[in-house]
Amino acid sequence: VQLQASGGGLVQPGGSLRLSCAASGFTLKYYALAWFRQAPGKEREGVACIPARTGSTFYRESVKGRFTISRDNASDTVHLQMSSLKPEDTAVYYCATRWVSGCTSSFKINEYDYWGQGTLVTVSS
Repeated sequence: VQLQASGGGLVQPGGSLRLSCAASGFTLKYYALAWFRQAPGKEREGVACIPARTGSTFYRESVKGRFTISRDNASDTVHLQMSSLKPEDTAVYYCATRWVSGCTSSFKINEYDYWGQGTLVTVSS
């Protein structure tokens, strides 16, 4: 069972990036999937979570209106579209899944069972 995060890079403030998370060894579309991020010297924090089918999608307050999490079930991939990026969005971004179909707003790290390796997003001019 593996998750593969990709799409990070260097972008100027105000720019956009799209991160992707793909799974191997299991079918991602049956489980909730979240994106977390960890900036240097800071704790890992939840960014967004999308349920398997029905249920609520959650975002941390600071990214609402700028980030959109979505599923592409045809390719069994989850994307995080990030727009209006700010320097404070700079972090390593991780995707993580939990063996249930729904999300919670708490983004508790210990509720997630498998993690991708992370992809670095740098927002800088």
